[in-house]
Amino acid sequence: MGAISLKAVEKWFGNAQVIKGVDLDIQDGEFVVFVGPSGCGKSTLLRMIGGLEDISRGAIEIDGNDVTDHPPSKRGLTMVFQSYALYPHLTVAENMGFSLKVAGVKKDEIDRQVAQAAEVLKLTEYLDRRPKDLSGGQRQRVAIGRSIVRDPTAFLFDEPLSNLDAALRVETRYEIAKLHQDLKRTMIYVTHDQVEAMTLADRIVVLEFGTIAQVGTPRQLYEKPANLFVAQFIGSPKMNILDCDANAGDAQYQLSVGGNGAFGLNGVASKVGVRPEHIRTCAVGAGQCDGKIEVIEYLGADTFLIVDVGQDDKVVVRVDGDQEAFSEGETVGLAFPEERAHFFDKDGLRLGG
Repeated sequence: MGAISLKAVEKWFGNAQVIKGVDLDIQDGEFVVFVGPSGCGKSTLLRMIGGLEDISRGAIEIDGNDVTDHPPSKRGLTMVFQSYALYPHLTVAENMGFSLKVAGVKKDEIDRQVAQAAEVLKLTEYLDRRPKDLSGGQRQRVAIGRSIVRDPTAFLFDEPLSNLDAALRVETRYEIAKLHQDLKRTMIYVTHDQVEAMTLADRIVVLEFGTIAQVGTPRQLYEKPANLFVAQFIGSPKMNILDCDANAGDAQYQLSVGGNGAFGLNGVASKVGVRPEHIRTCAVGAGQCDGKIEVIEYLGADTFLIVDVGQDDKVVVRVDGDQEAFSEGETVGLAFPEERAHFFDKDGLRLGG
């Protein structure tokens, strides 16, 4: 009941095209996350699905029915925004049941649905409180509960955790994941935070300047990014990208900044990418390149080495937090396992499958 299809969807603001012919099929019950940098069109695309923005060209279907020209109230969707938008003079129960009251639902039925939603969201003991007496995370749960009681076809979340502090973001993210497991409803979630995308999504849609750069599971995007944009957007810290040159006659590639070792790959690559956790420190001269440790970032379980390998290139290396053998200013060798390397052509597209 919650399958959503976008067919060549476009959005124009005057002469500016912000959504550029997006095609996307979202399955019933799927949790899909739209992610990308500010200005990429992710919130605009969500609002178009919800009916809050007109569609310039293309069509939107819900369960096979064309809803392109339908108002928001006729789409069976509900939106949860960054702002809680709660009525300060109403209790939690009254806020959650407000839309049902406006729709003329009987009080007994409203109370039943509100109680059911409150139990799911662990809000039962707060039903008689007003928003000012709640924490930010509790207010966001009330806003989600207000959506649940409407029994929607799908939930649309527009950066719902942006106003929360770090601890509450983690807690509420977990609650949204559990909510999806319990309700088994379609959810489309917009965020600029790739950690939220990786931990919540069944599939991630990476947007770049109004187009889809790649769609896939978190693992697919992390292990096989389709292009340089996805490679550096997904992952924290981001993937290291370095220039590489083809060695004449043997179809191998050597780092422009190094010279100690070469990679084998058929084709013409101009960039090589390696994630921080896949780089191994070694003796000087024993890896693909050498560099000087400029900064050491200790984070407990992990330590990040920021290594200057020349030509303004900095490489981030993730090592075990228990290691204390490194010091700032030290020169180390860096070995890039070939099976963990990602190669990209001059247009930034992935090579080698």
